[in-house]
Amino acid sequence: MTDDELTTTVYYDEDADRTHIDDKTVAVLGYGSQGHAHAQNLADSGVDVVVGLRESSSSRAAAKDDGLRVATPVEAAAEADIVSVLVPDTVQPAVFEEIRDELDAGDTLQFAHGFNIHYNQIRPPEDVDVTMVAPKSPGHLVRRNYQSDEGTPGLIAVYQDETGDARDEALAYAHAIGCTRAGVIQTSFQEETETDLFGEQAVLCGGVTSLVKQGYETLVDAGYSPEMAYFECLNELKLIVDLMYEGGLGEMWHSVSDTAEYGGLTRGDRVVDEHARENMEEILEEVQNGTFAREWIAENQAGRPSYTQLKDREENHHIEQVGEPLRDLFAWADEGDAEKAEAPADD
Repeated sequence: MTDDELTTTVYYDEDADRTHIDDKTVAVLGYGSQGHAHAQNLADSGVDVVVGLRESSSSRAAAKDDGLRVATPVEAAAEADIVSVLVPDTVQPAVFEEIRDELDAGDTLQFAHGFNIHYNQIRPPEDVDVTMVAPKSPGHLVRRNYQSDEGTPGLIAVYQDETGDARDEALAYAHAIGCTRAGVIQTSFQEETETDLFGEQAVLCGGVTSLVKQGYETLVDAGYSPEMAYFECLNELKLIVDLMYEGGLGEMWHSVSDTAEYGGLTRGDRVVDEHARENMEEILEEVQNGTFAREWIAENQAGRPSYTQLKDREENHHIEQVGEPLRDLFAWADEGDAEKAEAPADD
C-alpha cells in the first residue's frame, strides 16, 4: 500500500507550521512517562513550558533539575495558552475541575489519550479548542528519539475547533516534541480511544499475556522444565515481535525456519480460533458501548479491589517466579534495568 492508498492522512515535518506554537506558553500537567518527555522536548525546541505539579509531588525536584519551570496545576494553566493534560486517566477529571476556571476563550485543552473526553468524564468549555497529540511510544523513547534527532510516530485528533486553528496548532506541537519527524496520523478521539483499549485488552496486554501463560502451563503440566517452557513461550516472543515490527508478518514468516512457518500456518488458527474472534468482538462491543469504561471508573471509585486482587495473582504466577532469576543470568538483563530506570512513574 502506498501513501496515496492509505485511508487516513499522515503528516511530516514539512506539514507543520511552528508559528502556531512558538509564541505560546504550554502547561504540561504531570511529569511521568509522557509528561517529562513532552516538557523536555518542547523546551529544547524553544517553546515556553511550565510544568504543573501539586505541591506534594515527588516529581517537582526532578522537573526543576531538568531546567524546567514548575508551578501548581492551577498556576500553570492560568498562564498557559495550551494545557497538555498528561496525568493518568484516572486522575484527569479531578485535575480538570481544578483548572477549569483558568481556561480562557481560545485556549487549548490537549490530551495524549481520548478516554476522558470520549466517555464524557471531562466536559470541556465550548469556547476552547480540544486536541490530542499522542506519541505511540513510552515517554522515555519519545525523549531518547528526540535527542538522537530521530522521531516517534504519533497521532493527532481534533475534538473541538473553536479557533479554526486547532489542527495546525496540534501539528506544531507534534513537531516540537519530534513526532512529525517519523510521521503523525490523523484520527479522532473516538477511534483512538476505542482501538487503543481494544488493542490493549484483546492483543497487546491481555491476549498476549494469557497466551504466554497458557502455553507455559501446558508445557510444565506435561512434564517439561519450567526454564525451557519460559524460553519457548515468553523469552523468544521478543524475537518474533521484533521481526513483525520491522517488516510486518511477511518479514517474520520469511525469517523463521520452514518448519516453524509450516507449524505456525497450520496450527495457529487452532489455538486462536473463531471462538477467540467471537470473544474479541464482545470485548470490542464493551469498549464501544462504554461497558468497560463504566466498569473501570466504578473500580477506581471503590478503591480498586478487583484490580488489586488480579494484579497480585499475576505477579505471583509461577512464570514470574521462574523468570526473575533466569533473566538475571543473562547479559541483556542490565539493559532492561537501565530502560526501566529511564521511565519515570506517572504523576
